[in-house]
Amino acid sequence: MERVNTKSSLKTKDVLKERFDDKTKASRKSPPKEKTKPQEFKLHTQERAVKRAMFNYEVTTKLYLMELQKRQEEKLIKMIEEEEIRLLRKEMVPRAQLMPYFDKPFSPQRTNRTVPRESCLHMMSSKCWSCTSGNAFYNMHQCGHQALNPIK
Repeated sequence: MERVNTKSSLKTKDVLKERFDDKTKASRKSPPKEKTKPQEFKLHTQERAVKRAMFNYEVTTKLYLMELQKRQEEKLIKMIEEEEIRLLRKEMVPRAQLMPYFDKPFSPQRTNRTVPRESCLHMMSSKCWSCTSGNAFYNMHQCGHQALNPIK
């Protein structure tokens, strides 16, 4: 009986061994793989290119606005200069003067400003301290309390 047990045990061992071998063979053969799809990726170069394009656009718009402002300032300065030139030309137009009357003799009228006055150095007295002190030029200048006589 022992042999029977051994035979039956051998059979079961063989069966188990075959099954195990089948499993290992099956596991050794991998099933056919599906086609893999590549994952989408985003490079930093694309982001940098977008940022650089935006920066370039901002710089060009800034330069364009500065150029427009400069043109407006130049236009304004030019208009102001043209207006000044126009006013100068208007002032520089020669005007006709009246002909002098030759039948009357010319005698200019004397005004108080043009009448020379004689300084009264002999009239200076000790009463005027401000006139006696100081330098000689100060002595010669006007004295408010002393009257100056016109030269005749």
